[in-house]
Amino acid sequence: MHAGSRALFLVLPLVAFAAFGALYVPSDSGNWGNSGSEPALSSLPPLPGWANEPLPDFTGYQDTTEKKVAFFSFLYPRVVLANSRILIERDYLQSLRAKDELSKSELKWLNAQADRLRVEAEPGSAEQFALLEKRLDVIPPSLVLAQAANESAWGTSRFATKGNNLFGQWCFSRGCGLVPLAREEGADHEVADFASPYRSVRAYIQNLNRHPTYQALRDVRLKGRRASEPLSGVQLAQGLLGYSERGIEYVRDIRNMIQYNNLEFYDAEFRKILADRSPSVLKQLASVDQETSLLPGQHSISASEG
Repeated sequence: MHAGSRALFLVLPLVAFAAFGALYVPSDSGNWGNSGSEPALSSLPPLPGWANEPLPDFTGYQDTTEKKVAFFSFLYPRVVLANSRILIERDYLQSLRAKDELSKSELKWLNAQADRLRVEAEPGSAEQFALLEKRLDVIPPSLVLAQAANESAWGTSRFATKGNNLFGQWCFSRGCGLVPLAREEGADHEVADFASPYRSVRAYIQNLNRHPTYQALRDVRLKGRRASEPLSGVQLAQGLLGYSERGIEYVRDIRNMIQYNNLEFYDAEFRKILADRSPSVLKQLASVDQETSLLPGQHSISASEG
């Protein structure tokens, strides 16, 4: 176990394996589909190579705590990567909002984001900017980690191992993913197949940011933003009532997983990383060569900025 994993081991309590919820996500069709892609932006650096790596084999762990440490150590840097890239896009959005007039290229990017996030408003209008700012935002690591563990059975489910799908996301075109073994007769959905777990994380965040089912989650997040409160996975979980057919029981499971596994620790670590929100630091976070540099307790990003 590497140093980062050993450090995480100390903050993870010994808890029983939690049951994972129903693999249900509302339809997420559209031009941007489930790819987890990003509209072109010159200030957004290329993805680091490790973002394309497949899911490791988590089936060989005999010790539950060691498996959890390995799972969170693999996934957390990908959450930081996805969120930091969203913050670069968000900062750019806010810079456009401050302008009196937008260029054709700026309007093109703005409308691409509106298309991706399903915002219907006049291009460049105050309404469009307000709706985009509400939707183009990060998801707390604790919530991402808890749902990924829950939906993928700690990275061991068929959809995770065969399709890098950690969140049970559906798709609706033939051959877009894996056909559920227990799919009801007449149903046409598949469970999306992703090029890498990072793409699954990015598409999951996109789903929460744009689907009408999760408007309550976005409302809670916006309220926290306006009050300058730190984002809380436990609080945002109340917006997941529609993620599973189990409804409130599913929300309780996710909240319990966050609390039992001390996942708010990762939210605190993410806030530490973002203590400096300067463009140069965000760009480093969004393109760091070594994923271990993003693990809790690592300070190479901040140190390199002096």
